[in-house]
Parts: sequence; structure tokens; C-alpha cells
Amino acid sequence: MELKSKPKVLEKKHLLTFILITSLFSLWGFANDITNPLVAAFQTLLEISNAKAALVQLAFYGGYFTMALPAALFARKYSYKKGIQLGLLLYAIGAFLFYPAAHYQEFIFFLIALYILTFGLAFLETTANPYILSMGSQETATRRLNLAQAFNPLGSLLGMFIASKYILASLISDERNEEGDIVYFAKSTIEKFEIRMHDMILIRNPYLIIGIIVLLILVLISIKKMPVYKSTDSSKALEVFKRLIKSPRYVGGVIAQTFYVAAQIMCWTFIIQYAENLGLTKSSAQNYNIVAMLIFLSSRFISTAIMKHVNPAKLLKIFAIGALISTLGTIFFQNLAGLYSLVLTSAFMSLMFPTIYGISLHNFGEDAKLGAAGLIMAIVGGALMPMIQGKIIDLGTVFSMPAVNFSFILPLISFIIIAIFGYRQQVIFNQKTE
Repeated sequence: MELKSKPKVLEKKHLLTFILITSLFSLWGFANDITNPLVAAFQTLLEISNAKAALVQLAFYGGYFTMALPAALFARKYSYKKGIQLGLLLYAIGAFLFYPAAHYQEFIFFLIALYILTFGLAFLETTANPYILSMGSQETATRRLNLAQAFNPLGSLLGMFIASKYILASLISDERNEEGDIVYFAKSTIEKFEIRMHDMILIRNPYLIIGIIVLLILVLISIKKMPVYKSTDSSKALEVFKRLIKSPRYVGGVIAQTFYVAAQIMCWTFIIQYAENLGLTKSSAQNYNIVAMLIFLSSRFISTAIMKHVNPAKLLKIFAIGALISTLGTIFFQNLAGLYSLVLTSAFMSLMFPTIYGISLHNFGEDAKLGAAGLIMAIVGGALMPMIQGKIIDLGTVFSMPAVNFSFILPLISFIIIAIFGYRQQVIFNQKTE
């Protein structure tokens, strides 16, 4: 009896397109992780609370929520490629808006620039993720997306490195005296204005550079012939959504993705405040974020390889339990052990986004184009929950422990929900294979 060969993760005919689309994953990784440290930078520079500074995340991830559905409808009507082209254009416009934002030194202008920039990211993620899923067998789709998503942390690492070594390390507003107090707060109004101008230019310049790079990639994608994958489904959008919301797997995936993105953003945004509470500077704290991302990157490649032998839902459950344990350490250890636990959490978060995404859209065919919108809109979790965490941190102390430690109860709750989703999908998979 002739054994049927297993489908390949990626066929040679799709290789060049796969490489080009995968490069986009690094682009939004860069934007995500150069932006996270801005919460701490704006908090000091503009003398605002943690909660108000977290409006950076509301603007950033709110842009995803606003534009995910229009992006999916656009890709469904035209093609993935056209959606990607529009996304890159919006990305560049948002990046260039950092120039007037820095000039006028207005927080609201930075928020508007980030909001428009993430319109572009919403288009990219809503189109690139299902585009990768469509490049081959449904059986290997989740592994293929995990492979593509493994390159997302490369952009994230670059963003973190620039944030740490170029922005945070050079902020005049973060200079401290011998007692460790920030001297900026004691400066005169004129001195503060000059410091703000210097520091806002530092924040602005990387965005202007990435805007130019994004335009160059837009040109490359525009001239490259790529599979169109234009929708042949004549169903109306409302009919598609009715089919999607009848699927417990899809609805559960959207909920799990909402809490995953919230947990990721909270862990990577407030690691700086967590480390500052232990006496570290913003720049030193960001180094721990870089280590966390290196662990995240390594773990994603490892988990993608393991997924060849272990059901994705089971692996998701195991990793969510691991994240639960490390988050408990983050909460209850009030020293460097807690910071190390927070860094370790990134190892367990590594496979969550693409795995939840792949499980949720498995075997949905043409419906995946609109289904992608719900999973990208779920990124709004990263807009709302960091603000709640910021308000908790502003309390100073909760139940006789530092509020920054207690605040990580929010990621803890998120990982519980993800573990439940993984467990339920594993049970369903086991029932089908019995």
C-alpha cells in the first residue's frame, strides 16, 4: 500500500511571495515595540500619570480595532495585495505625522499619528495573516503562519533596541541625581521646554526613517507579480459573519486573542515600570525587554518545530499554563526574581497569537478573509487593559504589595482564558480523532 505523503508547509512556487509577505511581519513588529516604551517616556516628559500615558496604547491598538473590518472588506472586494499596498501607504503617512507632532510638542498629535499609523498596520495584519494561511494546504496552515510570525520578533527586537539605545538612553528628561530622583521635574519652564524639544526629536526620528523604508517596500510589492487570491464567494458580508459567529471555535478564538494581545502589551509595556520600582533606569529596564524578546523569538521557532509532532491546541494549553506560573512569580516576588519571571513569560507567549489565529480560521475557506477582521479587531484588548493596569499602578500600593506587582493580575486572568480555549479545542480535536 502506497503511503500518502504529508503536505509541505510551503511549496517552492510560493517561496518568493512568502518571503516578501513575511517581511511585513517585521514591519509591524518594529512599530509595536518601539511604541511600547513611549508610555514611560511620555509619562516623565509630559508629567502625566501612568493611566494617561497609556493612552498611547489606546491610540495604537484602537487604530487596529477601527480599521480591521474595513480592511477585511477591502481585501475581499479587491485582493490581498491591494490591501497590503493601502496598508503600507497608511503606515508611512502615520510615521511622517510624527514630524509635526514633535514640532508642536502636543501629546494629542502623537496619539493621532499613532492612530493613523495603525490604520496601516490593521490593513497589513488583516491581509498578510490569511494570505500566508492560503499559501498551501489547510493541514499545514497553522505551522506556516507560526513560521511567518517567527520573523515578527526580528522587527520587534530592532524596535526595542532603538528604543533602548537611541531613545531611552539619550532622554535628558530621564537624567537622575545621586539619590536616584529625576532632575527634570525640578527644572524651570524654559528648561523643560528645551528638554522636551530635544527628547521629542529623539522620539520622532526613528518614525521618519521607518516611513521611508515602508515606502520603498510599497514600491517593491507593487512591481512584484503575486498570486491574487481574490474572493470568488458571492456571499454578502452579513451572511459570512452569521456563519462565523455560529462557530464556538471562532468566537472563542476572538475572545482568547483579545486577552492574549492585552497580556502581551501589558507584559512588554509595564516591564519598565516594574524594573523602575526595583531601582533601575528606563534604559536599563528596556534591556530586560530586549532579553524577553530574544527569548520570545527563540521560543517561537522552537514551538513551530514542536507543532509538527504536537497538536496546536494542546501546545497552546501547555504554554498558557507556563505563562500562568511565571506571572504568579511576577506578582509575588518583589525583587529581581519577579523581574526574571516577567521576562520568562515571553517564552510562553511566543506561539499564542498565530496559533489562536490558525485554530480559529481553520477550514473556513473564503470566510477567513472576513474572519480575519474579528481576530485583528481583538487587538483592541491591547488598547483597553493597559489603561486599567496603569490606573492600578498609579495607586502605589495594593494589599500591602507594590501596585505594579499586583497589576499583573490582569495578564494572569488573560492566560487563564487562553488556557481554557486551548483545552477546549484539544478536547474537540481528540474527539474527532478517536
